[in-house]
Amino acid sequence: MSQMRRPVHVVGVGMIPFTKPGASEPYTVMGARAAQAALADAGVDYAEVQQAYVGYVYGDSTAGQAAIYGVGLSGIPVFNVNNNCSTGSSALFLARQAVESGMIECAIALGFEQMVPGALKGAYDDRPSPMARFADVMTEHQGFEAGVPRAAQFFGGAGRDYMAQYGIRADTFGRISVKARQHAARNPLAVFRQTLTLDEVMAAPTVFDPMTRFQCCPPTCGAAAAIVCSAEFAKKHGLDASVVIAAQAMTTDTPSTFETGDMRKVVGYDMTAAAAQQVYEDAGIGPDDLDVVELHDCFTANELITYEALGLTPEGTAERFIVEGDNTYGGRIVTNPSGGLLSKGHPLGATGLAQCAELVWQLRGQAEQRQVEGARLALQHNLGLGGACVVTLYAKA
Repeated sequence: MSQMRRPVHVVGVGMIPFTKPGASEPYTVMGARAAQAALADAGVDYAEVQQAYVGYVYGDSTAGQAAIYGVGLSGIPVFNVNNNCSTGSSALFLARQAVESGMIECAIALGFEQMVPGALKGAYDDRPSPMARFADVMTEHQGFEAGVPRAAQFFGGAGRDYMAQYGIRADTFGRISVKARQHAARNPLAVFRQTLTLDEVMAAPTVFDPMTRFQCCPPTCGAAAAIVCSAEFAKKHGLDASVVIAAQAMTTDTPSTFETGDMRKVVGYDMTAAAAQQVYEDAGIGPDDLDVVELHDCFTANELITYEALGLTPEGTAERFIVEGDNTYGGRIVTNPSGGLLSKGHPLGATGLAQCAELVWQLRGQAEQRQVEGARLALQHNLGLGGACVVTLYAKA
């Protein structure tokens, strides 16, 4: 948890359209384009940036330099970040921390991913997997189904444990996909913009019960970036300082992940709850004060349990929250107006910064058809198994 020392503003964001694997430019080009877009949005020359934090999951060492060098060769420190699906927000966390500490005045956080088709898998088979302990707990709890993507078994298992405790309908998860597609239809940067009915979602092939194919985020290529700076730097350069990082927390696993025999804990429920609570306490607000949320919906099951982990609805009430439309426009709080990972896409290293971009646009009133009216407080949740969770609160200054 960071005790905010001085205000840190997000003065520029950039994101390129996400695409299916095989349809993207090389990561070097994608990364440079997103960084240039963020710099242009901020109105800052790259020569003014003092440090770069660059995130990706699948790539060789110093791929961050290879991408950022497409923007300029200024000699600044470039840090490569890899924290599974929370990589992008981890880069943002470090950039914010550097500015907040007073060590520097301006930093860029950049994330990209050039993915391949198919389920996620590790790069090495000659050494221990970072996910081995998680997989062992899962296998002991629910078994392992050969031929089924492991990530789907992790999060599908969390959905099953929730169903077992609260007795909700399987199509409740499907409703999240319907909502995601409806939101993505308004987002020109999303991969899947065609809406789906609940019947279409539920009739799709089952990946891991209770989740069908449309309830699982797709492998995606893309890039996104953010420029953060101090209030003094923004004033000196005449930048738009209307969005401030009001609070931010990063958590990792505790014994409850491995000792409770609950798949919800294995996939990060407690990490999320702890990070959210730290953010609320630091900012002096509660979840009822939020206007818009971008949360980590890699699978519909994770969106459902995350509603409760973030305190958006009390434990055991997520089904009502969904069925009554409290998670969308006209309800209590708009979740994933971008379409989320399910429909916008999930290029691992870019996801956290794409969430940041969406929320900055929302607070500036620049989200066009997706705009949440009067948005002043926006919460971001980015989760990576293995594990790390970053929760960030943005406020309209």
